Amino acid sequence: MIKEIIVVEGKDDTTAIKRAVDADTIETGGSAINREILERIRLAQERRGVIVFTDPDHAGERIRKIISSKVPGCKHAFLPQELAERRGDIGVENASTESIRIALNNVKTEYEGAVSQLTWEDLIEAGLIVHPDAAARRLAVGKKLGIGYCNGKQFYKRCAAFQISREEFEAALELISPPER
Repeated sequence: MIKEIIVVEGKDDTTAIKRAVDADTIETGGSAINREILERIRLAQERRGVIVFTDPDHAGERIRKIISSKVPGCKHAFLPQELAERRGDIGVENASTESIRIALNNVKTEYEGAVSQLTWEDLIEAGLIVHPDAAARRLAVGKKLGIGYCNGKQFYKRCAAFQISREEFEAALELISPPER
């Protein structure tokens, strides 16, 4: 049994989670999170802790941001898009039980007010921002770090929030080719 309550988007996600692990879930009902759902998530965070496990798409990221801004200190589980896709549909409900277990075994904890060990210049030098292939490079590095895909500004924030060390960052960069200048 997973101690924390897992926040997912819908019923199909709950079904997929329960196939993979023994856990309780809260369903947001999509991207229009209301006050009542946020209050349930806040209470769950206080009593048992919360793992946010949304779809690796724009709507899922929007939900993740809303929850993070309203309920600090949540843990986050991330799935790469290719492990959550079936016939063009992207979602947790499409992931294999093994992929779900791996994502839940690699949760990241968000720290409010965390100071990044990385600089904006580190991201530029690594070709993760202000580079023609920045999006693909962030996708690869985000996958290795277990923080998912996001834009440059959000990538920088996640590195701080999840306390990504310089060593972790450099190890992830070694897996991709150096940026061409």
